[in-house]
Amino acid sequence: MKSSKPLSLLTALATAVLVLSGSIAVPILCRPFYYAHIEAMSMPEYTGLTVDQIKQAFDEMLDFCLGLRQDFSVGVLPWSESGRDHFADVRVLFQLDLVLLVLSAAALVLLFLFARKRRLTPARLLGRGPGFWAAAGLAAVFLAVGALAATDFDRAFVIFHSIFFPGKTNWIFDWRTDPIILLLPEDFFRNCAILILVLLVFWCAVLIAADLLAGRRRKRQAVPPACPGCSGGAGQGDACK
Repeated sequence: MKSSKPLSLLTALATAVLVLSGSIAVPILCRPFYYAHIEAMSMPEYTGLTVDQIKQAFDEMLDFCLGLRQDFSVGVLPWSESGRDHFADVRVLFQLDLVLLVLSAAALVLLFLFARKRRLTPARLLGRGPGFWAAAGLAAVFLAVGALAATDFDRAFVIFHSIFFPGKTNWIFDWRTDPIILLLPEDFFRNCAILILVLLVFWCAVLIAADLLAGRRRKRQAVPPACPGCSGGAGQGDACK
């Protein structure tokens, strides 16, 4: 089969996007992850709401952000126009992540089918496959981001909102007009960031390990078998005497 550098680059890019968008999607789609924080963070005690009311407020807010409902609602809680506008911005980001997740997965399937039909294989750049480079790039960037978040999460939180909500301040909530913010404490967002980072590191480790194992297997296959008639273990191409 013929090796292809463009195929390798496209595969690495699609793999990186799939791992990143998939890791981000987990805390978004896994509602039990949030539910586990409700009593652990004593939300009913300091909000005066029941566990069911907190779940309802979160579920309705998340349904709006995921595009599962068009009207904004947070259960029994009041909300302001400014607060709703922020969640409308969040809705765009959440849906963008899910679109990227689907498109990157579809791209990898199409690249596989295209390579199989044209009898192509991803070129190994500097001796490494596309999975290795996708993982190495993601790991380098997000370990740096993780280090910043670990040392100063408040600053990282502000930087994040400045990047993804440029020129806007409606992400700074007043709990008196938008009490939903009491149900989304900073510690919850910190745990979301930790979960995303753990998933990224895990999948990057899997991709790098898979590439290293594939490289070793390739080297073993490249070594010609010893000639059975030679006690000295001569290669197949050597003349047997």
